[in-house]
Amino acid sequence: MTERVSARLPARHGFFTRRGGVSSGYYASLNCGFSSDDPLCVRENRARACGVLGMAPASLLGLKQVHSNKVITVTSPWAEGEGFAADALVTRLPGLALGIITADCAPVLFLGDNGAVGAAHAGWRGALAGVLEQTVQALRQLGAVEIKAAIGPCIHQASYEVGIDLRDEVLAETPASAGFFAAGRPGHFWFDLPGYCASRLLRTGIDAEILPHDTCSDEVNFFSYRRKTLRQEPATGHQIAIICS
Repeated sequence: MTERVSARLPARHGFFTRRGGVSSGYYASLNCGFSSDDPLCVRENRARACGVLGMAPASLLGLKQVHSNKVITVTSPWAEGEGFAADALVTRLPGLALGIITADCAPVLFLGDNGAVGAAHAGWRGALAGVLEQTVQALRQLGAVEIKAAIGPCIHQASYEVGIDLRDEVLAETPASAGFFAAGRPGHFWFDLPGYCASRLLRTGIDAEILPHDTCSDEVNFFSYRRKTLRQEPATGHQIAIICS
C-alpha cells in the first residue's frame, strides 16, 4: 500500500493512494468511498488504511461530505454511516482516526500544538465558503495555538479547467484571488485549487505544505472525478486521508 505523508505533521497520518486494496473495475483498488462500490470491499480497504497507521477500523470517523463550511467537533465517536453532513472534523479525544475522502478535491490535515487534530474536505465551493478557516477556528476553540497543516493530493492547475462563472464567484469574495486563474480557451481558465486553499489558510496565519501530486494526471496512483467525467466513465473511486489523535 502506498500513502503520502507530510514532514510538517508529526502525528500518525496518511494521504492514501488508490493502490493496495481489494476493489475491482472502476474502483480498483483501495476505494474508500461507499457511494456505489461493494460495501464489503470498502470496509476492507478502510481497514487496511487504518492498519497502516496502527489503528483499529472502528476508530475511523467519517462524514457525509456536502461541499459546505460546516465543521464537527468530535466529543464522542459514532458508528459507520452515522457521520454528520459536514466537511471537516476536529478532536482532542485520544485514539481516533479522522478521515476525509476525495477524488480531486483537496484533503487537508491539521495538527495543533496541544495534540488536537483536524481533517477537512476542500473543493472550490467549500474553500470559498470558508471550511478551512472554520476548521482552524474549531481547533483554536479546542485550545490549539500553533497549528500545522498539509494539503494532500488533489487536482492541480494544469488539469483543472473551469468556466468564467466559477472564477467570478471566487473573485467576488476577493479580487486578489485572480492570481490563481490562468487564461485558457475563450471563457475558460485553469484554476490552482491547492494554491487557493493555501492562501485561505495563510489568512489565518498558517503556512500550509502543498503535496505535489495531481490526482487527475496520475491515474496509476489516484482516483479522479474530473478524469472520469472527461472519459464519460460511469463511476470512480475515492481515496482517503486520515490523521490520528
